Amino acid sequence: MTDSRPASVSEVIVHGIASCDTVKRARSWLDDNGIAYRFHDFKKRGVSAEQLASWMAELGWEKLLNRQGTTWRKLDDQAKASIQDAAAAAELMQAQPSVIRRPVVRWNDGVFTIGFDTAVFAHRASA
Repeated sequence: MTDSRPASVSEVIVHGIASCDTVKRARSWLDDNGIAYRFHDFKKRGVSAEQLASWMAELGWEKLLNRQGTTWRKLDDQAKASIQDAAAAAELMQAQPSVIRRPVVRWNDGVFTIGFDTAVFAHRASA
């Protein structure tokens, strides 16, 4: 489901890109398990500086930056080499949200996770 309402603390929010296979699997798992969520497509709607800072504080910029994906691989060597700290990573992630590892899920208890793992989702959904 897609919505632009402000999030409540008890609301699950899936942040990602609609065409991403991992995001599709995560959303299907949530749908199949009857877990309501809101989807935020950050390729279309971006990621606010505050949201990105929150993710980086909880998860770490190194975990959040997807160095395995196509967007990263398309960067020139100088651009890749310039990502040495949180500030540089944040600047890149704001400019090119598709370099963010996905999905980033904010669970109903306020905890964030990255990626899709059925065991993690099952645990977080029951928390």
